[in-house]
Amino acid sequence: MTAAPATTSPPAPAPAPGAGRRSSGARTAAWVTAMTAVLVASITLAVVIGSADIAPLDVWRSIGDHLELTSSSLSQLRDGIVWELRLPRVLTAAAVGAALALCGAVMQTLTRNPLADPYLLGLSSGASVGAVAVLVLGVGWLGLPVAAFAGALLALVVTFALANRRGELAPTRTVLAGLAVSYLCSAATSFVIFWSATGDSYREILSWLLGSLGGASWTDTAIVTVALVVVGTALVSRSRTLDAFAFGDSTASTLGIDVNVTRWTLLTLVALLTGAAVAVSGAIGFVGLMLPHAVRFVVGAGHRRVLPLSALAGASFMIWADTLARTLFDPRELPVGVVTAFLGAPAFAVLLRRRKVGR
Repeated sequence: MTAAPATTSPPAPAPAPGAGRRSSGARTAAWVTAMTAVLVASITLAVVIGSADIAPLDVWRSIGDHLELTSSSLSQLRDGIVWELRLPRVLTAAAVGAALALCGAVMQTLTRNPLADPYLLGLSSGASVGAVAVLVLGVGWLGLPVAAFAGALLALVVTFALANRRGELAPTRTVLAGLAVSYLCSAATSFVIFWSATGDSYREILSWLLGSLGGASWTDTAIVTVALVVVGTALVSRSRTLDAFAFGDSTASTLGIDVNVTRWTLLTLVALLTGAAVAVSGAIGFVGLMLPHAVRFVVGAGHRRVLPLSALAGASFMIWADTLARTLFDPRELPVGVVTAFLGAPAFAVLLRRRKVGR
């Protein structure tokens, strides 16, 4: 009796070319869609929350009326609360959070330093010097973004001039240089306040230094939103370049990238976006440091996903931080920078702990 011949299962078909890329693109689109929905819901709920009786539908009625898309019977009082008071503040918070998170993600890659963010490397402190000088001198609102950008760019140049050694930016030297510049800018800010501030300007400057969105207007919304759209689009379009930088300068150079020119171009864009954000919100920490790490922990390190998702996560996070700042101790209002520090420090510690356990 002869044994039956062994049967072998046919080999599994090879995946079609580009299938992995399409699958990755579908996952990215799904994440972006989900985070966008969270952001829209956050904007609506943040406008609703407060002492006035505002319904979610009232928010969209007011928006539709002012954009001349609809015509509703919303009362003048409710329309004023939504359109003049709450909506500009919420949208400004969203744009500032998106800008800071996006800048943090780009800086962490360009410096190959997980601790890099606009606050740590001196950009926020440099912007504060320029902005406080403008506030003390009484220049109009047009000078504030320009001065904040100039201060951020100058701080960036000094930081990387100190950190640069034989054409390389070592992570440890970069952090130390950023701390030195940050302390120097803080001392300069304190000197300007001590020497020139009088009367009620102390309260205004202190509120700005701690981070505040209490006086946000449509002008502030326009400044940071335009900067976010223009500069953010330029940064997101360089996702593949940032992927190359993540493997080091040598790898990026091998791929045909002019490392020095590209790094300084992207960092200048980061300084511009940071200056615009700081000009309308003051110095706010932890957003650019924590949220990019949280996004990478969830979706991986590819910048095609990390950059837009960091911006969306930063926008939602800042909306809720500002909502807590204005409602937690109502009628008193906390500086939003205090809230981001209280929320960000424990969350970042938990994130570091989980990464350590995973490793």
